Amino acid sequence: MANFPEILTTESSGGLRGEIEIPSDKSISHRSLIIGALTHGRLKINNFSFGADCRSTLKIMEQLGVKVEFIDEKTLILDATGGFKAPAEPLDCGNSGTTMRLMAGVLAGQDFDSTLVGDESLSKRPMKRVIEPLELMGARIESNEGRAPLKIHGQSLKAIDYSSRIASAQVKSCVLLAGLGAQGETIFSEPVLSRDHTERMLEYFGAEIEYVHGKIKIDPQSASDTHGSNILKARDLTIAGDISSAAFFLVAGAIVPNSDFVIRNVGLNPTRTGILDVLHTMGADFEILSARPVSNEPVGDIRIRYSPNLCATEILGDIIPRLIDEIPAIAVLASQAQGKTIIKDAQDLRNKESDRINAVTKELQKLGVKITEMPDGFEIEGKAAITPNGELLETYHDHRLAMSWFLAGLISEKPFKINGFQWAATSFPEFLDLFYSLA
Repeated sequence: MANFPEILTTESSGGLRGEIEIPSDKSISHRSLIIGALTHGRLKINNFSFGADCRSTLKIMEQLGVKVEFIDEKTLILDATGGFKAPAEPLDCGNSGTTMRLMAGVLAGQDFDSTLVGDESLSKRPMKRVIEPLELMGARIESNEGRAPLKIHGQSLKAIDYSSRIASAQVKSCVLLAGLGAQGETIFSEPVLSRDHTERMLEYFGAEIEYVHGKIKIDPQSASDTHGSNILKARDLTIAGDISSAAFFLVAGAIVPNSDFVIRNVGLNPTRTGILDVLHTMGADFEILSARPVSNEPVGDIRIRYSPNLCATEILGDIIPRLIDEIPAIAVLASQAQGKTIIKDAQDLRNKESDRINAVTKELQKLGVKITEMPDGFEIEGKAAITPNGELLETYHDHRLAMSWFLAGLISEKPFKINGFQWAATSFPEFLDLFYSLA
């Protein structure tokens, strides 16, 4: 695995060619541990993501008494037959918001107390969005003004009918997981459909989920019989490749001249494929090969080619939750499209590992990109030559920014330096190796 330097000097590319297999999906990997443990059974997880965020979830499972056996670098056995036990120490979520928000839902209904903590970055991120519905369910949670650490006093929960003000897979997952152990039928709705990996995996393990008029209903009787015995059935599963990771390669393939390569094993969940819709609208040259189902998730291979005649577009509304994590890379893509690209309704970018709206604007301006910050997004004028002004590009401890600046470096007129590039390893430790294999 390539070494990730703190300061990386970029190199331009003469073309990316060949074939790669994209790493496993981080979102699904988190859920495979959490929901897999709720089966109270033993199962094999194939193609697991061992990035730093998923390792945080893995360590927490072990602290809660779940046994983990490592088979190889992509496979593990999860043994939760003993159920959860009270942790002896705080549960460290590292930099992973997914870990903290989903585990809050799981832990709120346990018969013991626990504390969720995180690193400096995660401790600044808003947790009120999950505290609020959990408290409506009867949970007792102490926080630092709506932020970590979260001290959770486990107790019995009651079901709620909750309408979220934001479309968030983490909020939805938190409520559904808490609902598994609540008294009554839990109902959740959101403004637009967010990624649905939790629902798909719950169904894969045997839960009955009902979808009615935009609402999701889960009854704990679908997860346990009247005697309290768990009927979520442990099954081996294979995790699809991460389309959010593939997005960096898709953008690179479209903007780097002489590129033509195939990305294998990409998850094509409809709630995650907004990046493909944007590429199509902008006129990128790509095709999907060998579409197939894998453990209740759609998967396929994607061929991407250099696309010299990209055109600008507007990205707003319902598509935003389907590509929220890819927007920094899309901003780089938009800089190479003819015309003005407008990205709106993405205000939640300000609550990620960094304020991504401000950071993307400030850093791309250092590269000569004509980009204007708006409250909920930005406007980007293309087609722009990447012309660094000599300043360091900052990552703000944000892995997706680090990788997006790397993309710009592939087409830059001269090298520039990225400060804090090591943060890319948080979610994508294979990133450099895979890019260098295509060079």
